[in-house]
This record gives sequence, structure tokens and C-alpha cells, in this order.
Amino acid sequence: MNRRDFLGCHVADKSRSAASLGPGYFTNAVLRTHENKLVRFYEDLIKGKLVVINFMYAKCQGACPRAIANLLKVQQTLHNRVGRDIFMYSITLKPQEDTPAVLKEYVRIHGVKPGWLFLTGSEYDLTTIRFKLFRWDHPVVDYDIDQHTGMVRIINDTLNRWGMCPTSAKPYQIVEAITWAEPTKPLEVRLRENIEAQARINQEAREAALAEAAGHG
Repeated sequence: MNRRDFLGCHVADKSRSAASLGPGYFTNAVLRTHENKLVRFYEDLIKGKLVVINFMYAKCQGACPRAIANLLKVQQTLHNRVGRDIFMYSITLKPQEDTPAVLKEYVRIHGVKPGWLFLTGSEYDLTTIRFKLFRWDHPVVDYDIDQHTGMVRIINDTLNRWGMCPTSAKPYQIVEAITWAEPTKPLEVRLRENIEAQARINQEAREAALAEAAGHG
């Protein structure tokens, strides 16, 4: 497997204007965190930040638990960057059920660390935000909330650089997708990281081949 086949993760779109889309696009809807604090979506959560956003709901028995478990590994990998220069947000798809108290308990149960906020708000505002970030332009798909639980949206507001990756991707792949939204690194750094990433992919392919051979042995 080559890096161009990278599990469907979308490389950050560098063709966009470098200027932020601002509150006119993102909206400044007032949301409430799992800590029961009021925040404005653009001004407080997006403006000038590199953000990682997914949608979920607490009683989901499908993709959500797997997505949260995977994103926990991403948070662990990023370590103290989360809450400092990378911000993680999980937004409920069922605000009528997921009150701040419910989300706070969800955070406690799953061992989520600081820097990752779980958010709720009015159904209208959350649907608007969801369509802004994940719209597929297909009404049947877009109005099915379960269609929007399997992807993570990555946005660098300062550069207006967007990316997306499946929540089921390996944690290091999601981390790499996040780094693609950062300012372009020097060539020597990018070459070294490409070599290291390809080496990991090659090693995984070898291990998978050995496991398959052992299974047929």
C-alpha cells in the first residue's frame, strides 16, 4: 500500500483561499459544553484554531463508541498539543437527549482528557453546523444523522485549510491527516516524515501477510 491510497483520508484542501470563512459561514451559534459553559461556535471554538470535529450521540450503539475509542488514542498521541494548538470537539446529533450533564458523564466514563469538548445546543443550530461541515448534497443521506458519525472534519481556520478522515482509520493516520492542515513544513522534514510513514505502512503490510500465511498454515 502506498501513501496515496491512504484509507480514504482527504488531504487538506490547499486550493481554498487563505482567508478564514468567518462567522458568516460557520455561524456564531451559541452552544453549551459538557462543562455547562456557553460558547459561540466560530468566535470561541473555531477562530484562529486548528480543530478536529466529529458528530456523535451518547446512546449510539453503532459507529460512535468505536469512533470515540479511536479518537481517544489520537488525543493520547497528540498529548499536550490538545487544548494548546489543536482542539477536539464532539458535537451531539441528539441534543434533546444529550444534555450537558449527560455529556459530562460520557466524558467521565470514557476518560476524555482536557482540550476535548463535547457540545450540545438547539437542534436547528446543530443541524446547520452539521450541514456546513459534512453536507453530501444528497437529502436522503444528509437527513440521516447516522451518516455523519463516521468521519472527522479537520479545519485550520487561520489558513482556511480543510481535511477529512474516517474515524475508523488508524490513530496515527488521523494524526497525520491533522498535520496536513498545519502550515507547510520544510522539504527535508516532509521527506523524512514521508519515509517514516511509508516504513510503517510497509511493516503493517508485512505483518498482515505473515498473519494471513500463519492462518493458512
